[in-house]
Amino acid sequence: MRLVTLQLGKEYILYDAGILWDATGTSQIATAHPTPVTPDPAWFKAGFWQARGAVIGQAPGRGTSLFVDASSVTSGTAPGEAQWVLRGYHRGGLVARVTTSRYIWLGLERTRAFRELRLTALLYEKGLPVAQPVASLVRRVGPIYEAALLTARIKNARALAEVLPQADKALLIRVGRTIRRFHEAGLDHVDLNARNLLITPDEQVWLIDLDRCRLRRPGRWQQSNLQRLARSLTKFSSNDTDRHWPPLLQGYRQP
Repeated sequence: MRLVTLQLGKEYILYDAGILWDATGTSQIATAHPTPVTPDPAWFKAGFWQARGAVIGQAPGRGTSLFVDASSVTSGTAPGEAQWVLRGYHRGGLVARVTTSRYIWLGLERTRAFRELRLTALLYEKGLPVAQPVASLVRRVGPIYEAALLTARIKNARALAEVLPQADKALLIRVGRTIRRFHEAGLDHVDLNARNLLITPDEQVWLIDLDRCRLRRPGRWQQSNLQRLARSLTKFSSNDTDRHWPPLLQGYRQP
């Protein structure tokens, strides 16, 4: 994976050249011109995809995440084959009363979008089950910035929160093992919950939304992650927590 930074005026794009370019350096982005083209800042706006009728869904419970058909900007892919997730960065809590999407500029590499994309790329290269990173955008306006992220969509995946009623012991053990893999890699997932764990039809487990996450040495944060997940399971399955948590913890503790 080769991450490249592109500056277009006050906009900065960090992208994986391996997705948008082939091994010979030939552009894979659809274009009528023979000269190479670069990622477009418009890709990070919902209106760009809406105007093309390319919005194909939205993440449940996550109003800022759109599923888009990216075949209109990539060559060699049939409609619907290349699917991305577009997520803008939005504030929550009390700060959202002042601004919903603006952050203090502390340097490009300290922006949430660049940090998340680089972390996702690192974990992806290690073979961990995360969404393949595509690109991130940072738009600076004086002392503040706005940002958005594009990742490859994990097709046909459902949040663990949705499948909990049908989840059997084997799946829950697999969830625990997956979390252990991330912890062994040093990932402190600050929002580990049942919506950020995805399950594909083959019952593979994926971890998404690495905003504000970081790599750390082993410590108390691992237990804090698990406690947060336990509270999430209680929220989504208050009647079955006693059934879900023991096998998940069993999977986590298995060597």
